[in-house]
Amino acid sequence: MVHAGNANYTREADLPDTVPVFPLVGALLLPGGQLPLNIFEPRYLAMIDDAMAGRRIIGMIQPRVDGAMLPNGDPDLAKVGCLGRITSLTESGDGRYVINLHGIARFRVIEELVVRTPYRACRLAPFVADLDLSHGAGEVDREGLLAAFRMYLDVNQLEADWESITKASNETLVNALCMMSPYGPAEKQALLEAPDLKTRAETLVALTEMAIARETSEDGLGQTLQ
Repeated sequence: MVHAGNANYTREADLPDTVPVFPLVGALLLPGGQLPLNIFEPRYLAMIDDAMAGRRIIGMIQPRVDGAMLPNGDPDLAKVGCLGRITSLTESGDGRYVINLHGIARFRVIEELVVRTPYRACRLAPFVADLDLSHGAGEVDREGLLAAFRMYLDVNQLEADWESITKASNETLVNALCMMSPYGPAEKQALLEAPDLKTRAETLVALTEMAIARETSEDGLGQTLQ
Protein backbone atom coordinates (compact mmCIF):
# COMPACT_ATOMS: atom_id res chain seq x y z
CA MET A 1 0.00 0.00 0.00
CA VAL A 2 1.11 3.54 -0.76
CA HIS A 3 -0.04 6.18 1.72
CA ALA A 4 0.09 9.69 0.23
CA GLY A 5 -1.38 12.51 2.26
CA ASN A 6 -4.96 11.58 3.12
CA ALA A 7 -5.22 8.87 0.45
CA ASN A 8 -4.31 5.20 0.37
CA TYR A 9 -3.57 3.33 -2.84
CA THR A 10 -3.80 -0.44 -2.52
CA ARG A 11 -4.97 -1.78 -5.91
CA GLU A 12 -5.18 -0.91 -9.59
CA ALA A 13 -8.75 0.41 -9.21
CA ASP A 14 -7.38 3.16 -6.95
CA LEU A 15 -5.29 4.54 -9.81
CA PRO A 16 -6.44 6.60 -12.80
CA ASP A 17 -6.17 5.25 -16.34
CA THR A 18 -5.78 8.73 -17.82
CA VAL A 19 -3.75 11.51 -16.28
CA PRO A 20 -2.57 15.05 -17.02
CA VAL A 21 1.18 14.99 -17.50
CA PHE A 22 3.91 17.44 -16.57
CA PRO A 23 6.91 16.92 -18.91
CA LEU A 24 10.05 18.11 -17.14
CA VAL A 25 13.64 17.40 -18.15
CA GLY A 26 15.72 15.88 -15.36
CA ALA A 27 12.79 15.38 -12.97
CA LEU A 28 12.65 12.04 -11.18
CA LEU A 29 9.72 10.97 -9.04
CA LEU A 30 9.66 7.45 -7.61
CA PRO A 31 7.01 5.59 -5.57
CA GLY A 32 7.08 6.82 -1.99
CA GLY A 33 9.29 9.78 -2.89
CA GLN A 34 8.63 13.47 -2.32
CA LEU A 35 9.15 15.99 -5.13
CA PRO A 36 8.74 19.74 -4.53
CA LEU A 37 7.82 21.77 -7.61
CA ASN A 38 7.56 25.46 -8.41
CA ILE A 39 4.69 25.93 -10.88
CA PHE A 40 4.57 29.17 -12.86
CA GLU A 41 3.57 28.48 -16.48
CA PRO A 42 -0.14 29.28 -17.06
CA ARG A 43 -0.88 25.88 -18.63
CA TYR A 44 0.53 24.04 -15.63
CA LEU A 45 -1.19 26.36 -13.17
CA ALA A 46 -4.40 25.31 -14.93
CA MET A 47 -3.37 21.65 -14.68
CA ILE A 48 -2.82 21.96 -10.93
CA ASP A 49 -6.18 23.72 -10.49
CA ASP A 50 -7.94 20.90 -12.34
CA ALA A 51 -6.04 18.22 -10.45
CA MET A 52 -6.91 19.79 -7.10
CA ALA A 53 -10.59 19.81 -8.11
CA GLY A 54 -10.35 16.07 -8.83
CA ARG A 55 -8.14 13.25 -7.56
CA ARG A 56 -5.06 15.44 -7.03
CA ILE A 57 -2.99 13.15 -9.25
CA ILE A 58 -0.69 14.19 -12.08
CA GLY A 59 1.94 12.30 -14.02
CA MET A 60 5.57 13.36 -13.93
CA ILE A 61 7.39 12.38 -17.10
CA GLN A 62 10.49 13.39 -19.00
CA PRO A 63 10.62 14.28 -22.67
CA ARG A 64 12.39 11.59 -24.67
CA VAL A 65 16.11 11.76 -24.03
CA ASP A 66 16.88 11.64 -27.76
CA GLY A 67 15.10 14.97 -28.27
CA ALA A 68 12.44 13.57 -30.64
CA MET A 69 9.68 16.02 -31.47
CA LEU A 70 6.04 15.56 -32.43
CA PRO A 71 4.61 17.09 -35.66
CA ASN A 72 2.99 19.88 -33.60
CA GLY A 73 6.36 20.93 -32.19
CA ASP A 74 5.92 19.44 -28.72
CA PRO A 75 8.68 17.17 -27.41
CA ASP A 76 7.77 13.50 -27.59
CA LEU A 77 7.39 11.87 -24.20
CA ALA A 78 9.34 9.08 -22.56
CA LYS A 79 7.45 5.81 -22.30
CA VAL A 80 7.57 5.59 -18.50
CA GLY A 81 6.64 8.20 -15.88
CA CYS A 82 5.39 8.25 -12.30
CA LEU A 83 2.03 9.18 -10.81
CA GLY A 84 2.15 11.69 -7.98
CA ARG A 85 -0.47 12.98 -5.57
CA ILE A 86 -0.41 16.66 -4.67
CA THR A 87 -0.10 16.57 -0.88
CA SER A 88 0.52 20.26 -0.31
CA LEU A 89 0.02 23.50 -2.22
CA THR A 90 1.11 26.99 -1.27
CA GLU A 91 0.28 30.15 -3.19
CA SER A 92 3.37 32.33 -3.50
CA GLY A 93 1.52 35.64 -3.79
CA ASP A 94 3.09 36.39 -7.18
CA GLY A 95 1.06 33.94 -9.24
CA ARG A 96 3.04 30.77 -8.59
CA TYR A 97 2.14 27.53 -6.85
CA VAL A 98 4.66 25.67 -4.72
CA ILE A 99 3.50 22.08 -4.49
CA ASN A 100 4.72 18.78 -3.12
CA LEU A 101 4.16 15.56 -5.03
CA HIS A 102 4.13 12.18 -3.29
CA GLY A 103 5.05 9.36 -5.66
CA ILE A 104 2.42 6.64 -5.99
CA ALA A 105 3.32 4.27 -8.83
CA ARG A 106 5.10 4.34 -12.14
CA PHE A 107 3.14 4.09 -15.37
CA ARG A 108 3.71 3.20 -18.99
CA VAL A 109 2.23 5.54 -21.59
CA ILE A 110 -0.29 3.78 -23.82
CA GLU A 111 -1.07 6.84 -25.91
CA GLU A 112 -1.12 10.59 -25.69
CA LEU A 113 -4.68 11.92 -25.79
CA VAL A 114 -6.11 14.65 -27.98
CA VAL A 115 -7.30 17.22 -25.44
CA ARG A 116 -8.78 20.69 -25.33
CA THR A 117 -6.89 21.66 -22.21
CA PRO A 118 -3.68 23.72 -22.49
CA TYR A 119 -1.75 20.89 -20.84
CA ARG A 120 -1.11 17.39 -22.15
CA ALA A 121 -2.69 14.12 -20.97
CA CYS A 122 -2.03 10.42 -21.52
CA ARG A 123 -3.80 7.09 -21.25
CA LEU A 124 -1.62 4.84 -19.15
CA ALA A 125 -0.99 1.42 -17.68
CA PRO A 126 0.15 1.68 -14.04
CA PHE A 127 2.87 -0.49 -12.54
CA VAL A 128 0.58 -2.05 -9.95
CA ALA A 129 3.47 -3.87 -8.26
CA ASP A 130 4.80 -0.46 -7.17
CA LEU A 131 1.94 -0.24 -4.66
CA ASP A 132 3.95 -2.70 -2.54
CA LEU A 133 6.81 -0.36 -1.68
CA SER A 134 8.80 -3.06 0.07
CA HIS A 135 8.69 -5.52 -2.86
CA GLY A 136 12.26 -6.70 -3.48
CA ALA A 137 13.70 -4.54 -0.70
CA GLY A 138 15.32 -7.55 0.96
CA GLU A 139 17.44 -8.20 -2.15
CA VAL A 140 19.08 -4.75 -2.11
CA ASP A 141 22.84 -4.70 -1.40
CA ARG A 142 22.47 -2.03 1.27
CA GLU A 143 26.13 -2.04 2.29
CA GLY A 144 27.30 -1.68 -1.30
CA LEU A 145 24.86 1.17 -1.87
CA LEU A 146 25.96 3.02 1.27
CA ALA A 147 29.63 2.48 0.47
CA ALA A 148 29.22 4.01 -3.00
CA PHE A 149 27.23 6.91 -1.58
CA ARG A 150 29.84 7.58 1.12
CA MET A 151 32.62 7.52 -1.47
CA TYR A 152 30.72 9.97 -3.66
CA LEU A 153 30.29 12.34 -0.71
CA ASP A 154 33.97 12.07 0.20
CA VAL A 155 35.16 12.77 -3.36
CA ASN A 156 32.91 15.82 -3.58
CA GLN A 157 33.57 16.96 0.00
CA LEU A 158 29.89 16.75 0.93
CA GLU A 159 28.14 15.88 4.17
CA ALA A 160 25.02 13.80 4.86
CA ASP A 161 22.73 13.05 7.78
CA TRP A 162 24.02 9.54 8.42
CA GLU A 163 21.78 9.00 11.43
CA SER A 164 18.68 9.39 9.26
CA ILE A 165 20.23 7.40 6.44
CA THR A 166 21.06 4.41 8.63
CA LYS A 167 17.50 4.37 10.01
CA ALA A 168 15.85 4.45 6.57
CA SER A 169 14.29 1.30 5.13
CA ASN A 170 15.87 -0.15 1.99
CA GLU A 171 13.04 1.07 -0.25
CA THR A 172 13.17 4.58 1.19
CA LEU A 173 16.95 4.67 0.96
CA VAL A 174 17.15 3.49 -2.65
CA ASN A 175 14.42 5.77 -3.97
CA ALA A 176 15.56 8.81 -1.98
CA LEU A 177 19.18 8.46 -3.13
CA CYS A 178 18.04 8.02 -6.74
CA MET A 179 15.84 11.12 -6.60
CA MET A 180 18.59 13.27 -5.07
CA SER A 181 21.28 11.98 -7.43
CA PRO A 182 22.93 14.64 -9.64
CA TYR A 183 22.80 12.64 -12.87
CA GLY A 184 21.42 13.65 -16.25
CA PRO A 185 18.07 12.88 -17.92
CA ALA A 186 19.17 9.59 -19.51
CA GLU A 187 20.54 8.25 -16.24
CA LYS A 188 17.45 9.32 -14.31
CA GLN A 189 15.22 7.63 -16.87
CA ALA A 190 17.25 4.44 -16.44
CA LEU A 191 16.74 4.64 -12.67
CA LEU A 192 13.01 5.16 -13.17
CA GLU A 193 12.66 2.24 -15.57
CA ALA A 194 14.66 -0.23 -13.46
CA PRO A 195 12.35 -3.23 -13.00
CA ASP A 196 12.83 -3.59 -9.23
CA LEU A 197 14.55 -2.06 -6.22
CA LYS A 198 17.54 -4.39 -6.49
CA THR A 199 18.20 -3.37 -10.10
CA ARG A 200 17.58 0.30 -9.31
CA ALA A 201 20.13 0.16 -6.48
CA GLU A 202 22.65 -1.63 -8.71
CA THR A 203 22.12 0.96 -11.44
CA LEU A 204 22.65 3.80 -8.98
CA VAL A 205 25.84 2.19 -7.65
CA ALA A 206 27.17 1.74 -11.20
CA LEU A 207 26.39 5.37 -12.09
CA THR A 208 28.02 6.57 -8.89
CA GLU A 209 31.16 4.50 -9.42
CA MET A 210 31.47 5.84 -12.98
CA ALA A 211 31.02 9.41 -11.74
CA ILE A 212 33.66 8.90 -9.04
CA ALA A 213 36.11 7.38 -11.53
CA ARG A 214 35.54 10.26 -13.94
CA GLU A 215 35.98 12.92 -11.27
CA THR A 216 39.07 11.21 -9.85
CA SER A 217 40.57 10.92 -13.33
CA GLU A 218 39.92 14.59 -14.07
CA ASP A 219 41.49 15.60 -10.75
CA GLY A 220 44.54 13.51 -11.53
CA LEU A 221 44.84 15.01 -15.00
CA GLY A 222 44.59 18.48 -13.55
CA GLN A 223 47.38 17.74 -11.07
CA THR A 224 49.58 16.34 -13.86
CA LEU A 225 49.05 19.41 -16.04
CA GLN A 226 49.96 21.69 -13.15
